Amino acid sequence: MDVISVALAGRSYDVTIERGLLNSFDAHARPFLEPYSSSNRKVPFVADTNTHKIFEQAIAKSLSSAGLEADWFVVEPGEGAKSWAILEKLTDWLLNLGVTRSDHVFALGGGVVGDLTGFACAIAKRGCGFVQIPTTLLAQVDSSVGGKTAINTKAGKNLIGAFHQPAAVFIDPMVLDTLPDREMRAGYAEVIKYGLLGDAAFFAWLEANGTDVVAREPTALTHAIGTSIRAKARIVAEDERETTGVRALLNLGHTFGHALEAETGFSDRLLHGEAVAIGMALAGHYSVRRGQMSGADAARAAKLIAESGLPADMGSLGITCSGEKLVDHMRHDKKMESGTLPFLLLKGIGQAYLARDVKMDDIAAFLDQELRSS
Repeated sequence: MDVISVALAGRSYDVTIERGLLNSFDAHARPFLEPYSSSNRKVPFVADTNTHKIFEQAIAKSLSSAGLEADWFVVEPGEGAKSWAILEKLTDWLLNLGVTRSDHVFALGGGVVGDLTGFACAIAKRGCGFVQIPTTLLAQVDSSVGGKTAINTKAGKNLIGAFHQPAAVFIDPMVLDTLPDREMRAGYAEVIKYGLLGDAAFFAWLEANGTDVVAREPTALTHAIGTSIRAKARIVAEDERETTGVRALLNLGHTFGHALEAETGFSDRLLHGEAVAIGMALAGHYSVRRGQMSGADAARAAKLIAESGLPADMGSLGITCSGEKLVDHMRHDKKMESGTLPFLLLKGIGQAYLARDVKMDDIAAFLDQELRSS
C-alpha cells in the first residue's frame, strides 16, 4: 500500500493506492462510513452506467460486511453528464437523502463522475464532503486529486465550477483491467505530462517502461500512478487555487487540446487525454518555433506520445478548419485575461514554463502550418 499526502493548510488528505483495495473498501473508508452506520442510512454513491454495472456487486459485498448498503445515483457515460440538468437532479437527490455537511458522498468513476459529484457537494448545503474512487487512469493520476470540480456549458468546458477538495482518494490499480484500451491510452497522456512538465528522469523512465504501463503490468503501472500523484500533490500544495502560476503547469497541452475538443464537439471523436496528447506535441513544436526548445527534444516528446498509441498531430482528426477557428475556441478559455491567454510551453524535457507574451495571431499562423503539414 502506498499513501500519499496532499498537504493543504487545514484540509490535507491522503491518496491511498493499493491493488485489490475495492474488495476491502469498507476497511479503508471506515471513518467516512461511520455516520451512515450509526444512523442506519444508506451510503450515497454516484457512478455512470458502465461503472455501476461493473463494480456494484463489489461495493455491495464490501459494505455488507460493515452492515451497510449503497444508494446509487447513476448517470450516462460521457461529458453530457456534466450539465446543469444533471447537476440539478444530483443535488435534489442529495437533499432528498438528507445528506448533511458532515456526511461524505462517494464518486465512483472517471473524471466526469468525479467532477460532477465534487461540484454538487461543493454547493449542496454550502459544502458537504466527498470521497473519490477513480476507475480510469486519467482520473487516478489527474482529476481525482486537486479539488477542481466543474460542469460544462454551451460556452465551453469546465467553465462553471468550484475548488472543493475531496476528503480522501482511494485508488485500486486493478480496476483498470476493465478499462478499454483506448481509455487506458488516453489516461496515459496525463502520465506523460508529468514527465514532460517537470521530471526529465521520469520521462526517460517512461521511454523505457511506458509500454508496460499501458499494458497494465502491475509494478510499472503502480509506479507510474504513484509518481504522477506525487508530482500533482506537490504542485497543488504550492498553488491550490492556481493563483501563482505554479499549478498552471498542470495545464500543459490543455489549451491546444481544449480547442481541438471544442472543434470536434466534445465527443468520442477525440477523448480528453487524446486531445492533451496532441496538445503537448503542439506545445513542443510551438516552443521550437519560438527558439526555446530544441527540435530533438520536441521530437522525443512526439515520439513517446506516438509510440504509446496516442495521436501526436492533427492529421488523424480530419480537421479542415483554419488556425483562426481553433484560436476562436481558445478565446473562451477560462484562463483568458485582458485579451491575452497564457500558454504552457517548454524549454526542454521536464522544463515547462508559463508564457504570457504569446500573440494569438501567431498561434493561428502556427496552427495553419501544422494543419497543412499533418
